[in-house]
Amino acid sequence: MSSLRDDLQEVLLTEAQIQQRIDELAAQLQRDYTDKDLTLVPLLTGSVMFVADLLRRVPGPLRLDFLGVSSYHGETRSSGDIHITKALQLNVCDRDVLVVDDILDTGLTLVRVRDLIATLRPRSLKFCVFLEKEIPHHAGFRADYTGFRIPDKFVVGYGLDYQEQYRNLPCVGVLKPEITSRASLDTPRAG
Repeated sequence: MSSLRDDLQEVLLTEAQIQQRIDELAAQLQRDYTDKDLTLVPLLTGSVMFVADLLRRVPGPLRLDFLGVSSYHGETRSSGDIHITKALQLNVCDRDVLVVDDILDTGLTLVRVRDLIATLRPRSLKFCVFLEKEIPHHAGFRADYTGFRIPDKFVVGYGLDYQEQYRNLPCVGVLKPEITSRASLDTPRAG
């Protein structure tokens, strides 16, 4: 049985780098949200590992709900055409909402999520992304909190997948070209 790491052309972020940065982000969130009514809204499915590690480090009170959003539809870039796969269950009106996502790529998905949640009238609405690609984003979208800025490469690991594989890698890396060229029409990339 081969290791998933064997399919990586390069590792961009090691497990140690990721954990250190999450410590820093959690400390910043704790400072910024002290005495606030924080509701975390991670986007499924790619953000699960990131939000789980982040949650363990934020000691203050908070509420948690998930929003299921699909926008990749089998591609290596977001189409911007989002499909809600799980709606929010908690009322976020007059609450401080922090949307957590795995990656800010084109920004189309997060702009649509911002517009959707804004209609629910939160007190504040901010965004925390694990990764931000160093490319222009739709409508100049910027995350309020960013784990890492990375080059414009298709990455996997730490929650990010390729055809529903590689999410469980503890690092973030770039797949070998022969891996992504093998199966272009299989299971779509979600979240």
